[in-house]
Amino acid sequence: MQSVWIYSIGSVLIVSIISLVGVLTIAIKQTYLKQILLFFISFAAGSMLGDVFIHLFPELISEGEFSLATSLYILGGIILFFVLEKILHWRHCHMTATSDHIHPLAHMNLIGDAIHNFTDGIVIASSFIVSVPLGIATTVAVVLHEIPQEMGDFGVLLHSGMKVGKALFFNFISALSAIIGAILTLTLNLNGETVLKYVIPFVIGSFLYIASSDLIPELHKDVKPINSIMQLFSLMLGIGIMILLLNLG
Repeated sequence: MQSVWIYSIGSVLIVSIISLVGVLTIAIKQTYLKQILLFFISFAAGSMLGDVFIHLFPELISEGEFSLATSLYILGGIILFFVLEKILHWRHCHMTATSDHIHPLAHMNLIGDAIHNFTDGIVIASSFIVSVPLGIATTVAVVLHEIPQEMGDFGVLLHSGMKVGKALFFNFISALSAIIGAILTLTLNLNGETVLKYVIPFVIGSFLYIASSDLIPELHKDVKPINSIMQLFSLMLGIGIMILLLNLG
């Protein structure tokens, strides 16, 4: 069991470090970076929607875990994020995003990403409980998924008014929730069936809400034909990568 702890915690640490991949965008001049931020958001939206419809939903269905209760849990995830926005007045923020006033979209993205990473920790630890080879394979799949996801998340945070250093810091802190998920799983000895029944549906709900209610509306603020075409391309690219990961698996 000690080896399972070592493998699990080591793997989620690697996944957390992946969140720093956004630092690559620092090499881009700020004037150009501002022009492509919406394309990062498109990429994030495509990745989230692709994850939901290409990975999460099929996994629930293939394992026979999709039921009326599952639908209610998904709706619960959507309602939970709706309530969070209402309570904190995140959706009614009309001030321009600056370093002194961070757009509420950043907070929603960080919360959604933390839930996603928390689930990653649960999935990775659960896989290592079954076997080390399965745990390693799962970790590789998560890392491949996190690279495009974290690039998109970093773009969302910058678009919301965060400075580069602050965006990297908070994105990394959000990523550390994977460690909490792994520790909780190893401590409670959660199994895959429990994750599929109760955790994944809430993740689906949160991803659907963030992608459709927060990210995509941001894209509609830029209606220039060429930019709209590039946003669509980025959206489809995010979905395409999810399909590629499915084929690789």
